[in-house]
Amino acid sequence: MNLNKKTILITGASSGIGSGLARAFAQEKCNLILLARRKNLLDELADSLKDSGSSILTLKCDVTNKDEVKQCIDEALKHFGIIDIAVLNSGIGKSVKIQNLNSEDAENIFDVNVLGVIKCIELLIPGFIKNKKGTIVGVSSLAEARGFANNGFYCASKAALSIFLESIRVELKKYGVNVITVKPGFVRTPMTDKNNFKMPFLMDLDKAIKIIVNGIKKEKRIIQFPMPTVIGAKILKILPDRIYEYISQKR
Repeated sequence: MNLNKKTILITGASSGIGSGLARAFAQEKCNLILLARRKNLLDELADSLKDSGSSILTLKCDVTNKDEVKQCIDEALKHFGIIDIAVLNSGIGKSVKIQNLNSEDAENIFDVNVLGVIKCIELLIPGFIKNKKGTIVGVSSLAEARGFANNGFYCASKAALSIFLESIRVELKKYGVNVITVKPGFVRTPMTDKNNFKMPFLMDLDKAIKIIVNGIKKEKRIIQFPMPTVIGAKILKILPDRIYEYISQKR
């Protein structure tokens, strides 16, 4: 896929992977629709890219608010006329120990990581089907592999997202709409900077962005990295439950 002059919507574009992708797509002279709750950061990002030749629209958007998402998509379509690619990247995580387990954290994480993506897709699909083209890029995680201790809500949300994306990939294929699932391991971002545990094979953001952009250009179904973590996740998936639980308890 040639990205030049494509119109690309990115949620969670104010920092981390979203911000990095915006910079990379600007180098491809794409039209950018940048969405996030912190519009001041979006405006700073857009200002830093003003000499790139890209046309950039920044919009404040909370993906958990369907009305707000609809307003942003409507405004983007009014401005550019079309959305070619939607990178649904908004996501949050929080370690929650069993002693502090509460449904409020679960609601917050699932609202952003799963329902926020679904709300965006719900509003994008009619246009994609009508045009018989378009690409949905959902950012999941290799954390979907198993239920990691203290991160049950996050792992479960990413597992739900990956399965949902797989499901709609099958359904949308006949309409000419591509669905790409991005499954990063640990990437150096403001989100992972908050982690107080060892993160194996932690990857620099710039390297992760190159992998994602190249994967989108090649229209891969699944973009996952780094390879040692991918292999580790595959091994964990096939481990018998009893062995996985024994190993986890020893950590």
